[in-house]
Amino acid sequence: MRDFLETLQEEAVKDPEQRARELSRRELPKRFYKDAKHIAGDSGFEIHLDGRPVKTPGRETLVLPSDALGAAVAAEWNAQEKEINPANMPLTRIANSAQDAVRVRFGEVADDITRFAGNDALCYRADEPESLVETQRTIWDPVVNWAGGLLGGRFVLIEGIVHSPQADNLLSAYRNHIDAVTPLQLAALHTITSVTGSALLALALKEGQLDAESAWTAAHVEEDFNIERWGEDAEAAQIRTYKRAEFDAAVLVLKEG
Repeated sequence: MRDFLETLQEEAVKDPEQRARELSRRELPKRFYKDAKHIAGDSGFEIHLDGRPVKTPGRETLVLPSDALGAAVAAEWNAQEKEINPANMPLTRIANSAQDAVRVRFGEVADDITRFAGNDALCYRADEPESLVETQRTIWDPVVNWAGGLLGGRFVLIEGIVHSPQADNLLSAYRNHIDAVTPLQLAALHTITSVTGSALLALALKEGQLDAESAWTAAHVEEDFNIERWGEDAEAAQIRTYKRAEFDAAVLVLKEG
């Protein structure tokens, strides 16, 4: 069981597309328990497999801060059938990562998210065709303008691929804004940022400025534009489904954690 949980921990730091491809090729461990339950403990809700608490790779009892998250993680374990598929357990990975890694490397993770804000996908705009330009403007501008107002500055918008730096004071304000979250919430913010390519969308979700569906739509403006023009292949659809599960798990953590 320890080896398997270590695998879950390692998956949390990989790119979602890379992780999906690797998990699809991996030989999966057999399910070794009959029932998973979330049980109230002294520090929160534990996940018990046939009465035995799940341990993190760091050998600590895995603890969730709310009944809703405990129930959701237990449901992941109960949903496994003959084999245990890590690709279907995003909440477990986020929770393990938060407890073992993010808690002790909080500053590094927060800095990494802030770097995304300095190179945010929502700030890079197409210069053609006009329909895509207008869609980006309509969906992205309100988020970028809101974030700038919250952080006391204005994000630079870039056409093309040439990087233009954002103001240091704006990024410092972003970093300070996420400094008060819990390790679990920070792990969720990192997941959302990685999946969407946008620290601004992660911030908007955290602050309740966007709901999950609106943020997901905003993250896929260009992809949806290309799908409408050229169609979607099966592998891309599979990756998108996997990323949506990661995204939804992280949003649940922000809401309930």
